[in-house]
Amino acid sequence: MEQVVNPGSSSNASMQVAHLAVKQLSHIATLPEVTLGIIELVENPQSSARDLNALIGRDPALSARILKVVNSAFYGLPRQIGSIDRAIALLGLNAVKNIAIAASLAKLFRGGALCDRFDAKELWTHSIAVATAAKLLAKEARMGLHDEAFLAGLMHDIGIMVELQTDRAKLVQVFADMQFDGDGRPQIDFRMVERAVFGADHGHFGEALCEQWKFPRSLALACGHHHDPMNAPAESRQIPWLVYVADRLASESDGFRADLADRGIPRDALDALGIGVDALESVRSQLAVALDEATATLAV
Repeated sequence: MEQVVNPGSSSNASMQVAHLAVKQLSHIATLPEVTLGIIELVENPQSSARDLNALIGRDPALSARILKVVNSAFYGLPRQIGSIDRAIALLGLNAVKNIAIAASLAKLFRGGALCDRFDAKELWTHSIAVATAAKLLAKEARMGLHDEAFLAGLMHDIGIMVELQTDRAKLVQVFADMQFDGDGRPQIDFRMVERAVFGADHGHFGEALCEQWKFPRSLALACGHHHDPMNAPAESRQIPWLVYVADRLASESDGFRADLADRGIPRDALDALGIGVDALESVRSQLAVALDEATATLAV
């Protein structure tokens, strides 16, 4: 299974490649100033809802986007919310922070198809699906990590966008070197091809970008280990396992899945989340409706 890949010393070298690439980027490596300020503020225990409201108020476009998301069917609030301070009071600082990050991330996935096998918008659609599934799984597992799981799902493949910004020709080469069967299922390991071309894979690049953005370590590890949760530190495997399973649930519908040769969900993944087959089926049954709502809210 994919999660038994052992990183070894080569992973350290790959992380060095990824960190260097992120530092050299100018576009993707910089989130909007207000969004970075929101992340820093929410992570500061001294901050208040009033501080967050004042910061978001500096960016009218972001304010409008947050209110659109808050008032969407995705949150299902009983009445329309007309102000950011009311949104913060109802949803909490972390949820509003994640909405702001999602609004900023969406802009990074705009653009046309790079090649026959890759379109950034399809990757964003897939990321929304993984985020939605991860949130549902976290609820089913009673983890209390719903917002963190959703954001981890949105971010999990951001490393591919780092690759795109680092060297478009190399990413085209990755897809050219891949082998697919008639159903579009990859016949070789996508990450192995990435490492051969870039010297690192999208997990390394995603983890490095999270560190550049000063995101919580748990989120960086989710990006770095969503294919191999057992290689994350033992105390930090919950979110990687959530994204691991969510990625496979999302792959059951259309969307980006070039990095998943094996789309099965092994028993040890469910055991790691503390859920059974019935709970997994419950998430499957909820996913289509929840995904429609999330896509309508977050589509680029």
